[in-house]
Amino acid sequence: MSNPNAHDIKVLNGLIETTLDSADGYREAAEQTQDPHYRTLFERRSSERQQVVDELSAAVRGLGGDPESDGSILAKAHRAFLDVKHALLRNDDSVVGSINSGEGFIANKYEKALEDTGISATTRETIRRAYAAVKTEHEQMEALKHSLEGQRDAANPLFPQ
Repeated sequence: MSNPNAHDIKVLNGLIETTLDSADGYREAAEQTQDPHYRTLFERRSSERQQVVDELSAAVRGLGGDPESDGSILAKAHRAFLDVKHALLRNDDSVVGSINSGEGFIANKYEKALEDTGISATTRETIRRAYAAVKTEHEQMEALKHSLEGQRDAANPLFPQ
């Protein structure tokens, strides 16, 4: 017997997978950084993303489905690449830039899910709440990235004082 909520479950599980990737990425960034401020920030973000995963997983179970429990293979490969990049550069700016890029990808996935006309109103509201948290965090990482770029530019001797 087919689950009438199959499409909603599929959309939610796609978001769970992406959000798990994000939580894992933040956890790994926290492990890589030498800066205690960034470590705390990244650990908090990982925890916040896990809370979003928990909420989406509860929605999937409520629809009679099995929530995704693992991130994507592509994201694992991307994080391995970032590990090498960070090891070579030893630069928190590069980690923040990579995270910010990932944040844009995640925000886009949530926006596309919200545009899906095939999901129920209840699922749309669940996604909207999760997206609100993701969007706020994306904006904060964007501000951090721009702040770091400004500091780097100000330290450049070619930058007019």
